[in-house]
Amino acid sequence: MYNLFIANQDLYDDVKSSTVTYFDRFIEAVPLYVLGILILALGILIAGWIGEFAKRRIQSRTDDPLMSKFLGRGIRFILILIFIMLALDAAGLGNISAGILAAAGASAVVLGFAFKDVGQNFIAGVILSFNRPFDVDDTVEIGDIFGKVKTLEFRYTKLKTFDGKDVYIPNSDVITLPVTNYTEDGFFRWDFVIGIAYEDNIDGAKNVVLKALSEESKVVSDEAHQNFVTEDKLDTSTVNLKVFFWVDTKEFGMQAIVTKGNVVRRVKEALEDAGYYMPADIQEIKLYGKETELPISFIDKLKLNSEEGKQKK
Repeated sequence: MYNLFIANQDLYDDVKSSTVTYFDRFIEAVPLYVLGILILALGILIAGWIGEFAKRRIQSRTDDPLMSKFLGRGIRFILILIFIMLALDAAGLGNISAGILAAAGASAVVLGFAFKDVGQNFIAGVILSFNRPFDVDDTVEIGDIFGKVKTLEFRYTKLKTFDGKDVYIPNSDVITLPVTNYTEDGFFRWDFVIGIAYEDNIDGAKNVVLKALSEESKVVSDEAHQNFVTEDKLDTSTVNLKVFFWVDTKEFGMQAIVTKGNVVRRVKEALEDAGYYMPADIQEIKLYGKETELPISFIDKLKLNSEEGKQKK
C-alpha cells in the first residue's frame, strides 16, 4: 500500500513538473506568437497593397485590365505565402514551415495528378494574361459560346451571353478551342439575300440597294470596309441578290442586330418605291398519266366559294 502511494506521488510530481515546464515555455513563447500574428496580419495588408499597386501600374502601362487584374492577384497570393512562412519562423515554428515545404515538395507529384485540371487552367491563365485574343468587353465566340468577356480568373474566363447567362469557361479550353473575336478591330460584315423578279433590271436594283445602304447612318462605309451587292442565285421565281454591308461592333449585341433589321427594311421599301417586284416562290403543278387538265378550274373554284358564302348568309 505504501509503495502504491509512493508511485502515485511520483506520477503526480512528474505531471505537475511537466505541466509547469510547458506552461513556462508557453508564457515565454507568447511574445513570439504575438509577433508571428502581427507579421502575418501586416503581411496580408502589405500583400494586398502591393498587389493593388502592381495592378494599377501594369494597367497604366499596358491599358490591359485583364492582365493587370490577373497579375495583381498573383503577386498578392505569392506575397501572402511568403509572409506566412516568415510569421511561422518568427513565432519559433520554423520547423513547421520547413515541414510544410518538405511535405509540399513530396506531395507535388501526387497533387499534380490529382489536380491536373486545376494546374492546367492556372498555367493557361498565366499564358492568357500575357498573350490572349481578347480584352474586357470584347464580343467573342469560344467554341459554341457567344458573348462579352467580363473577367479572367486563375482558373476560368467569364463570358456574359446576350441572353443574360454567365458562362465560366476553363482557361485550358480557351487556349485549345477556336476563339472568334468580333470586336478586335470594331467592324463586322452582315449579309442577307433579297429576290427580285426575272423581268426586273438587275443593275438598277443593285443601285437602289446601294443607295439605301448609304442612307442608313449606322452602316460603315470607307476604303477598308466597302459595301456591295452581287448576284447570288437564280431561284425558282426570283433572281436572288446578296447584300453585304459593314457595321460597328463595339456594341455588338443590340446595335448591330438592330442595324441589320433597319437595313433589311430600308432595302425592301426602297425596291418597292422604285417599282421592283419581289415575288414569292412559284409552285409548279405537274399532271401525270392520262390527265390533261386540272379536275377543277380556277373559275369553278371562285363559283364554289361564292355559293358557299351565300349559303352561310
